[in-house]
Formats: sequence, C-alpha cells, structure tokens
Amino acid sequence: MAKKGKKYLEAAKLVDNTKAYPVTEAIELAKKTNFAKFDATLEVAFRLGVDPKKADQQIRGAVVLPNGTGKTQRVLVFAKGEKVKEAEAAGADYVGDAEYINKIQQGWFDFDVIVATPDMMGEVGKLGRTLGPKGLMPNPKTGTVTFDVTRAINEIKAGKVEYRVDKAGNIHVPIGKSSFENEKLVENFKTVFETMLKVKPAAAKGTYMKNVTVTSTMGPGVKVDPSSVAVK
Repeated sequence: MAKKGKKYLEAAKLVDNTKAYPVTEAIELAKKTNFAKFDATLEVAFRLGVDPKKADQQIRGAVVLPNGTGKTQRVLVFAKGEKVKEAEAAGADYVGDAEYINKIQQGWFDFDVIVATPDMMGEVGKLGRTLGPKGLMPNPKTGTVTFDVTRAINEIKAGKVEYRVDKAGNIHVPIGKSSFENEKLVENFKTVFETMLKVKPAAAKGTYMKNVTVTSTMGPGVKVDPSSVAVK
C-alpha cells in the first residue's frame, strides 16, 4: 500500500486543490496524474444540491457517450418469441429466458448490462435481490426495459452509460479511457454535463452543481470549473 501511496502523493502534487480548472485543462491533468500501469478509466463526479431522500429529487437515467467508453459491454437480453431473433440480430451476447434466470441464481455474471422486454419483467423480478445490489436490474428509466431491443442493444454497444444519484447527492459517470484523445474525453464530458443540467429536478433549491471533479481510476481528483463548459 505504501508504494501506491507514494505514487499517489507525487501525482497529487500536480493538482492545485484550491483551484477549479477549465474542463480541457482538468482532463489533461487527470490523464497526466494517472499512474496506473493499465489504460485507466476517466470518471466525472458531480456533487449535486439535491435531497435524494425526496422522491421528486431522485436522479436516474442513461446517456450515450458520443465517443463510447472504451469498453465493450456484454449484453444479456431477456426476451421470448420474435424478440429473441431480433436481439440476436442486433448483436446481443446472450438471449433467452428461464435458462439464464437459473444461471444467474447459481452465480453466473458474465455480462455487463441486462435488457428485458416488459413481458419478461415478472420473471426477471425474481432476481431483484441478486441483481439489485449490483446495479444490474433492468429499469425503464435507463431504457433497459423495452420492446425496442434493437435500439437498446445498439445504444449500449455504442457507449451508453447509466447514472444514479447516491444517498449523499453524488453521481459518478465514466467518460472514457486515459488513452482517448483529449478532444474525445472533453466531448464525452460535455455530453454528461449537459445531461445533468437537463435532469435537474424542479424541486431542487440553491446551488445545483456544487462540485464537479474529473479523476482517473487511481489518480487524484481534479476540480472542474462548471462555467468553463460551453453548454448549447
């Protein structure tokens, strides 16, 4: 652990904690302070002025990153009848019903995202206790409970990421890999940032974007100045 600590401290020296950086500079710095030996994921964290305990201030949804995440998502689709063929044609990694429900109950998790047609949710609901804590339960708000399985699969494969506010009012969203060109990371960041503005609950009072930070998997956080983000 000491070794990691030393590298982290060296990286942290490059970041001025008292400063909020323009978005392009923040992303450059997050890449520069990534000391991991692998192609680390860059993530944006928002601290929002919302009260997640109130139903009208819950924030949850999904956004398609224009330049993807750098990770190929394995998609499991719960469907039956004609929708099975449609899901297979759209490039789903696994398609089925009861057999996959049984496999998951036995501890199988070789997938990243689940899409389910609405008529399958009665069966998929039995997996609530297993999938819920892992954040894998399909949800209409994130577009993963739908009869339009082709669109759902295409969006996930293209770089769709889900977001959900936690109990403390924070949201974490990946925006790509440290190997991405800066412009692509900035574009992904702006897409997520604009989405957060659009989903602001009407009931939220006071400052909405309290803090915005970009960080690599193991690196220090770099504060972003929200006013530096040009919003359409």
